[in-house]
Amino acid sequence: MAETWVLNASPTIVLAKIGRLDLLAGPERILLLPEAVALEISAGPEGDAARTAIARGEIPDRRTVTVPADVVEWSLGSGESAVIALARLLAATAVLDDFEARACARSLGVRVIGTLGVVLRARREGRPGGAEGRGRRGVD
Repeated sequence: MAETWVLNASPTIVLAKIGRLDLLAGPERILLLPEAVALEISAGPEGDAARTAIARGEIPDRRTVTVPADVVEWSLGSGESAVIALARLLAATAVLDDFEARACARSLGVRVIGTLGVVLRARREGRPGGAEGRGRRGVD
C-alpha cells in the first residue's frame, strides 16, 4: 500500500538547497504539496532551489485544501495549517519541522516526520545519500 507524505515549505526548501529532493521519494510513496505551501515557496528569492523545482514541475502534485477550525485555532502559518489539514484528511504523514505545527499535528492524530527523519528513513531504505558513511555523531 502506498504511503502519502504532505510536504511543508521548510523541509522542501532545505532538501532542495542541498540538492536532495530525491530523499523525499521512496518506494510506494506519494508526495503532495498544498497550494499554500507552493505559493510560500514560490514567493521566495529568485534562484532558490525549491522555487526553481516548483517552476520546473519537479515538486509533486499540488492540492488545495480547506483548513478546519480546530487547525485554525492553533494560529499556525497558512502552509503548516494546510499541510496538517490535508494530511489529516488523507490519513497521510505531515512532513514538518516547526515545533508548534508538529504539536498541532500530533494532537490531531496526524503522523509527522521532519527533515532529519526523511534523511534517516532514506538511510534505512538503503538509498544513496541517506546519510550513509557520514559518521554517527550521536544521530540515528
